Amino acid sequence: MSHIKVLGTGCANCKTTLKLIEDVAAEKGVSVQLEKVEDIQAIMGYGVMSTPGVVIDGKVVHAGGVPSREKIAGWLAGTAAAPASGSNCCSGGNCG
Repeated sequence: MSHIKVLGTGCANCKTTLKLIEDVAAEKGVSVQLEKVEDIQAIMGYGVMSTPGVVIDGKVVHAGGVPSREKIAGWLAGTAAAPASGSNCCSGGNCG
């Protein structure tokens, strides 16, 4: 079971992200332990400056904006690629 933390102060995007993760996990039949982290110091401790942030088993996988259902499904399947710092299109130099 993955331990997933949604980092954010309670804005609509943070709530949407939490709900999406719950929904996708239920659809996929994946058991997850969800935690909402609203403490600013704790969020900054992960290096997340833009919320919502998502941490899976201690690793930041997303920061800023609501992740897509497909991205969440990938995380839950264990196929998430790079952490948030490497998830921008041009970070790999292979933009189209």
